[in-house]
Amino acid sequence: MDMKLEVVVVPVSDVDRAKEFYSVLGWREDADFSADDGLRVVQFTPPGSEASVIFGDRVTSAEPGSAQGLHLIVSDIEAARAELAGRGIDVSDAFHDAGGVFHHAGNEARVAGPHPDGADYGSFASFSDPDGNEWVVQEVTTRAPGR
Repeated sequence: MDMKLEVVVVPVSDVDRAKEFYSVLGWREDADFSADDGLRVVQFTPPGSEASVIFGDRVTSAEPGSAQGLHLIVSDIEAARAELAGRGIDVSDAFHDAGGVFHHAGNEARVAGPHPDGADYGSFASFSDPDGNEWVVQEVTTRAPGR
């Protein structure tokens, strides 16, 4: 049975501030619904993505800012960085991991610059939303078989 990732819940402390941030990213706003019991659900979808993010009031008990390592895949890490910076986003410089397998948590083992061989899945940049939820931009030009 196919199972597709549809939604990732991102814990935020201020829904309107988060809504402004994800709007500045250029993501499509799909929904902003409220219920009488205080539930508020806001959904945004990154350009080209089939999966969306949801945040709001009463949608998660996770601490605001606790989502780490959420990945966005791009075909050109430097172009993605330039676009994010052009939108006023505080995005890191491109980096690759010292071990070359996958990036470590936080800033551990980050080596400045894209992967020296331009290896797919090897170049990254990162940014955070106003609550500190971390997004990692990863360059992939040719997907590995089966992906």
